[in-house]
Amino acid sequence: MSETIRGHVVRGKRRAPKVYGVGRVCVQRGCEVKLNRYNRREYCYNHTPIRYPRVRGRVLPENA
Repeated sequence: MSETIRGHVVRGKRRAPKVYGVGRVCVQRGCEVKLNRYNRREYCYNHTPIRYPRVRGRVLPENA
């Protein structure tokens, strides 16, 4: 039972991360926070609109 399993190193180019521009600023009026170049959004963390995910079930109308 002297059989051994050998692995090998995965080689190759890695994909570069997406860059969305340098020096961008939050679009909220009065906010001058500089956005990270890897942040794809237009708002900073404090001004990003709240989004609630739909986990299960149906969508009910607002006036129900």
